[in-house]
Amino acid sequence: MYNNNALLRLLGLALGLVTASMMASAGAAEKPNFLLIVADDLGYSDIGAFGGEIETPTLDALADEGIRMTNFHTAPTCSPTRSMLLSGTDSHQAGMGNMAELLTFEQKGKPGYEGYLNDLVATLPEVLRDNGYSTSIAGKWHLGRTEELSPAARGFDHSYIMVQGGASHFDDARAIIGVDPKAIYRENGKQVEVPKGFFSSDFYTDKVISYIEAAGDKPFFTFLSFTAPHWPLHAPDSYIEKYAGRYDEGYEAIRQQRLGKMKEMGLIGHKLGSSLPFNQLPSWDELTDEQRKTEARKMEIYAAMVDSMDDNIARVLKHLEKTGELDNTVVMFMSDNGADGNSPEVLPGNKAWIANEYDNSYENMGRPNSYVWYGAQWGQVGAAPFPMWKGFPSQGGLVVPVILSLPGDGRKGDINHEFFHVMDIMPTFLELAGIEKPSSPYKGREIFEMQGVSMLPGLDGNAPQDRVVGWELFGRSAVRVGDWKIRLLEAPYGPGQWQLFNLAEDPTETTNLASEEPEKLKELVAQWDTYVSRNGVFPADPEDMKKVGYSFTTCLYGKCVE
Repeated sequence: MYNNNALLRLLGLALGLVTASMMASAGAAEKPNFLLIVADDLGYSDIGAFGGEIETPTLDALADEGIRMTNFHTAPTCSPTRSMLLSGTDSHQAGMGNMAELLTFEQKGKPGYEGYLNDLVATLPEVLRDNGYSTSIAGKWHLGRTEELSPAARGFDHSYIMVQGGASHFDDARAIIGVDPKAIYRENGKQVEVPKGFFSSDFYTDKVISYIEAAGDKPFFTFLSFTAPHWPLHAPDSYIEKYAGRYDEGYEAIRQQRLGKMKEMGLIGHKLGSSLPFNQLPSWDELTDEQRKTEARKMEIYAAMVDSMDDNIARVLKHLEKTGELDNTVVMFMSDNGADGNSPEVLPGNKAWIANEYDNSYENMGRPNSYVWYGAQWGQVGAAPFPMWKGFPSQGGLVVPVILSLPGDGRKGDINHEFFHVMDIMPTFLELAGIEKPSSPYKGREIFEMQGVSMLPGLDGNAPQDRVVGWELFGRSAVRVGDWKIRLLEAPYGPGQWQLFNLAEDPTETTNLASEEPEKLKELVAQWDTYVSRNGVFPADPEDMKKVGYSFTTCLYGKCVE
């Protein structure tokens, strides 16, 4: 395992360097490297630096030497988030107005609903490569299936990616949907087969290290795009056994432990309303002994996946330390959306496919030929303290754990509560590299202007005031203006009409102020109309989305919310 004390010493030496903003403005200064690490469906409170009990010493050390961002927002699901990360603009402009797998009939063929990262945006790796960077990615892509839509065509010099939204973490190369059961992998655009002995987190880390070595004397942008801890839950036995018995106390006990730790750490306030949105699903006390055993095992496997991911991040940082590049590398860690409390068995064809094709016996859970997920109750633990999870524009689906380490930065162990958005990554990285934002036309094609803003002022407490940001996915919608937010969720997850929240006083969205603040509601609804017009939004009809099932039907031991 990586020696985190060495990491702390090395990062401490970086304090004597020029600040990141000075590096960006000084033309003669060495351009920084960028290591962007994205976990897949990691919950807000999972890692130790954000209050979790899972052992993540590498990320905890990185947080102690960097900045924890407690108010960083993504899209409700993965591929829209990734399109915004790589383009700096809204997913409805970048081609991911809806996930490719879930496009409705009315959305198909509409601009912004291509289901892949379209040519109407310039990508972060394109712009960095144009300015002398070596660019690479390993892991999840989910932004286009063909070679022409692969990372090799969108600015990456080196790439080894899994095309779909998820897959087995072992070398059997199964995908996650019964109607599309074969995982597709591409290396530099060409379809390949994963090698024997493949385990996703280990393999993608090996690739990233080789890509950093291949950069030579060039500064690098490397995107380590883990597929962990996305279901199916898979991990090496040694990691799983490490957590044996850790979750026998059940959902609410673990959630309360995390909330207490987050309060002690200053991540959340001490006065929070309950974030549990409904109680139709069985509580821990309502489960049988056998069901509790199974549920605890699911979370043990999930924790093992996160633990393994942390060890692999240590390997990358150790390599950067060994080569002397760590003190000139911007390291950013994040999740692509909130914890996933949904039920993949409701996807078309999945229930029978999983039952017929997999061995989900207790003894085989987490091993090859198993397909399990941890469900809504553990998902709400992962999202703590926020309500709901992946797929919802509630805070639990949008707010993710983020750690940012800047070379030469003196904000050691800072906790930053300013609002940030995933669209802000591209403009921030470009500013740190001293590179101008791309303008239209770009390489002979018209492109959208970036909507994200640099995070650097916000890191100093000077984030833009009353910033307007919107969300829409699956017909669920939200708009935020400063600390005010409106949210629209269909029944039974919401009332089917706009709700209004003051997040400064009510960060867990427990008190609907729509009737008490009609003028503020009207103001934000007008901003919603502007957001729709600006981004070409064609909201899905939730009734159509219910036919797909995913994120609309949530079940646990025969009880369902739908």
